[in-house]
Amino acid sequence: MLVSQILRTKGDAVFTIVPTEKVGVVAELLHAKRVGALVVLEAERVVGIVSERDIVRAIAAHGAGVLSRPVSEFMTANVLFAEPGETVDSLLSRMTDRRIRHLPVCKNERLVGIVSIGDLVKWKISEVEAEADGLKAYIAAS
Repeated sequence: MLVSQILRTKGDAVFTIVPTEKVGVVAELLHAKRVGALVVLEAERVVGIVSERDIVRAIAAHGAGVLSRPVSEFMTANVLFAEPGETVDSLLSRMTDRRIRHLPVCKNERLVGIVSIGDLVKWKISEVEAEADGLKAYIAAS
């Protein structure tokens, strides 16, 4: 299963913000959009990603005052990306090794979607279930 197949099914909508957005606004957007991360764009270029985990760490380290500071101070700037032609297995491995939950998907340096570890696990489970069903049908036909 390829990332492009997942994006075709789930859609390519990505919620984004600018680096100057306040952390409090980011927290509100994460809640309102019911997502775990927002991609930070500057002139159509991905410059970071900010997750619920980043917000919690910022508040724990600096107190509630961070809510009025720009997200650029707390976002992950060294973003790992996925490409549409990559496999679910390769991304699951990368995300597990790096302990990350979201990967922006880029093609020719242009943001085309985002996948979460939940998206990948869902696809992996359906792949395994389809394989099991195929084996059951084969055994039943024998």
